[in-house]
Amino acid sequence: MSLNNYYTLGRSGLRVSPLALGTMTFGTEWGWGTDPATSKTLFDTYVDAGGNFIDTADLYTNGTSETLLGEFIRERNLRDKIVIATKFTYNGEPGNPNAGGNGRKNIMRAVEGSLKRLNTDYIDLYILHTWDKITPAQEVMRTLDDLVRSGKVRYVGLSDVPAWYASRAQTIAELRGYERLCTLQLEYSLVERNIENEFVPLGTEHGMGIMVWSPLASGLLSGKYRPSEGKGVGEGRLEMMKDSNNPAFQKFTEKNWKIVTELETIAQKIGRSMAQVAVNWAANQPGVASVIIGATKLHQLQDNLQALDFTIPDELLVSLNEVSIPTPTFPYSFFGSEIQSMISGGVTVGDKPAGYYPKIETSGTPASLDSDQ
Repeated sequence: MSLNNYYTLGRSGLRVSPLALGTMTFGTEWGWGTDPATSKTLFDTYVDAGGNFIDTADLYTNGTSETLLGEFIRERNLRDKIVIATKFTYNGEPGNPNAGGNGRKNIMRAVEGSLKRLNTDYIDLYILHTWDKITPAQEVMRTLDDLVRSGKVRYVGLSDVPAWYASRAQTIAELRGYERLCTLQLEYSLVERNIENEFVPLGTEHGMGIMVWSPLASGLLSGKYRPSEGKGVGEGRLEMMKDSNNPAFQKFTEKNWKIVTELETIAQKIGRSMAQVAVNWAANQPGVASVIIGATKLHQLQDNLQALDFTIPDELLVSLNEVSIPTPTFPYSFFGSEIQSMISGGVTVGDKPAGYYPKIETSGTPASLDSDQ
């Protein structure tokens, strides 16, 4: 796998890089991030390496992220090459309840603002940023379909929603002939694996490729924190944001430190950085279409861009999986081998072997089409 080996996003025809460039750090309005010159260097480095997939949102750095991204793309005349993903939901106008959320009024307002800041006629991938617990999936999907039909948006997706909501949204789209969701953007890393319970099978079954955000767990897996060197709490964004109400920054737990320790050990064994191993692990998990990487310094991005050119040995991969496996919760804790044996009467029942179904040859002619299989 390499950055310029492009893959279709979910069950769509949109071809994207396996690593996407996250631009939440473009701009310094939030107290951390990068100035325009550094942001431009990061953008150029990613594009020159073959990347074509860039993620932003309308309120990242209060809109500066979209503005800078639009400028960089225009300066290099890359609009037809770059796949822009941007998002809506969050409110930038305190006191105005309809300047946020996922209702039709805000979506239509938000898309116009993003188009203006990005200085473009269309958005390649428009994503609902976070479930607002209010707006029906039918309203969201009809509005997104209207935007696709109008030509302002090409593809649509959801981020940070319950699995049942995403499932209902996709079902509505299929039933009514609306534009179907091609992606789910979700947090996923060695320290946050809960999407494996429902989202991975949901996306795989219903054509939604997963875009991973925070594969380095907000920096916890980046190498800033090395237990063997006594590095830990006291530096970086996690320390700055530890008292916030944002769950993405609540990473200092006993289990997570064990994961960091194992990650450091494995990275040393294979001669790779901790960040490269963490990104590699996420990129090669089932259901994952693209991993969003972000940086505030050039060397960080350059390091992350080398995360795809090696394979983690199987025995070390087992160690990573074991130390990071989530604690089963109900009802998933109820689906183990003992319960399955009770269901099957003690008979082993598993998936069919890989060669069970007729193979489709490149000529387009099914092999063994009339076989007993």
